[in-house]
Amino acid sequence: MVQRMSRLLLKTLRDDPADAETASHKLLVRAGYVRRSSAGVWTWLPLGKRVLDNVARVVREEMDAIGGQEVLLPALLPREPYEATGRADAYGDLLFQLEDRRGARYVLGPTHEEIFTQLVKDQCSSYKDLPLILYQIQTKYRDEARPRSGVLRGREFQMKDAYSFDTSDEGLGEAYQAHRSAYIRVFERLGLDYRIVSAVSGAMGGSASEEFLAPAAAGEDTFVDCPACDYAANTEAVTAVVEPVTGAGHPPMEELATPATPTIETLAEHLGVPASATLKNLLVKVDGQITAVGVPGDREVDMGKLAEALAPAEVELVTAEDFTGRPDLVRGYVGPQGLAGKAFRYLADPRVAEGTAWITGANRADHHVRNVVCGRDFTVDEYLDVATVLPGDPCPSCGAGLTIGRAIEIGHIFQLGRKYADAFELDVLGREGKPVRVTMGSYGIGVSRAVAALAEQTHDESGLCWPREVAPADVHIVAAGKAQQTELALELAEKLGAGRVRVLVDDRAGVSAGVKFTDAELIGIPTILVVGRRAAEGVVELKDRRTGEREEISIDDALARLTAN
Repeated sequence: MVQRMSRLLLKTLRDDPADAETASHKLLVRAGYVRRSSAGVWTWLPLGKRVLDNVARVVREEMDAIGGQEVLLPALLPREPYEATGRADAYGDLLFQLEDRRGARYVLGPTHEEIFTQLVKDQCSSYKDLPLILYQIQTKYRDEARPRSGVLRGREFQMKDAYSFDTSDEGLGEAYQAHRSAYIRVFERLGLDYRIVSAVSGAMGGSASEEFLAPAAAGEDTFVDCPACDYAANTEAVTAVVEPVTGAGHPPMEELATPATPTIETLAEHLGVPASATLKNLLVKVDGQITAVGVPGDREVDMGKLAEALAPAEVELVTAEDFTGRPDLVRGYVGPQGLAGKAFRYLADPRVAEGTAWITGANRADHHVRNVVCGRDFTVDEYLDVATVLPGDPCPSCGAGLTIGRAIEIGHIFQLGRKYADAFELDVLGREGKPVRVTMGSYGIGVSRAVAALAEQTHDESGLCWPREVAPADVHIVAAGKAQQTELALELAEKLGAGRVRVLVDDRAGVSAGVKFTDAELIGIPTILVVGRRAAEGVVELKDRRTGEREEISIDDALARLTAN
């Protein structure tokens, strides 16, 4: 395949988009791969569509290799199935919703567990129809409040979602491992640096869950990695390691005057103590009821963990209005002593263990109390592992200090079990002639996200640097000079194309060699072939876009080498 740039819908930009913060957003726009249609909605231009299709091709090949069958379900879906599983409420404002002219309610599919379950219920009636793996590559929709980072976090995105259906938990386990292995092959073929980490299931439900994360500064996920063992997890899935405390020998509580110290930072500075010696008490509303959550002062409450732990209850932060008419709740100076279990239900991180002593609010303005001991001066109604993770926290597996990094979620696999099968009564006739409830797995890959993740991981100061498997072409020929060089460039392009090499040839007239070279670096095709001043001598230049290595070589050797790859 040969694509001439003189005929290509392509307009590169010298400057970064004004609203772009991440490298992938800047470079995919500047290099002419995507253009913004509206907030969080993107048009894939010819070069971008090729990269997107190449990622999808790799995904399809590996899904087909484990027996997956591709289907295509609608994106416009009835709302009722999502109500049946409770996910209409779980997704909340993220769910695009609409009505047709007859008043029937629809959603734009965020994921398709419900619809695949109904499909299999309609099509499969016997254990002989299972096991079954179905998948699709399709556009999904989520009404992000703040879409950003280009295609990395949009309101519509391309995703591969697959679903396994088995009659036993053992079968589900085998399907899960098959998908896990397939995902490893996919991401290795794509050239992504990735980590497999333990994760929480969230609105998807189910038990076992792992994420595939691509480390990148632009990532919105945080994960921990243990340098001493193979433990890795999303920070939301990390469990606290708590040393036992005796609790003996603490002096009585002592109230301290601490004027103008409503924050942990101001309190720690005023008293000359580390923030970890203080007890932070965050007030939230759980289904409208005031609840306090206690964590060590050097940490924050992970609202994702908290929402997951308290689901399906609705969790929201208190507002200034919630303190009205509550003289017992002094903003910035709340402590659990005397109030836990009375003025509010008290939840706490496991580090707030019985016997531990803290400095915390005195429940009156400008005062705190020291030597407040858990189990002596207050009790915890329920322990929840909801505090943020800090670098150096002990590894739950081996105890070594954890490191923390940022990453882009590119894949997620779930053992759903029977949540969706129960909701829709998905049974098949078993070997013994009795109905058997089907068990399911769900497996997603962010196809468009993988494009952005690759751009984040592989770019350099000059532009994009695509791995060959996903690049929009194998060779970018630059005709750097007069008409003779352009004619030779087109001739070489045709010869390479005949050898099944994908070629992009810059044959644009009236464009300087400098601009062509800059565009070639920006576009990021793996090999650049320059037809320049020595072309008349039968010599061209080959450049490896990723390493920067250059080599002058004869035309015949260049053709032989490039068609052999």
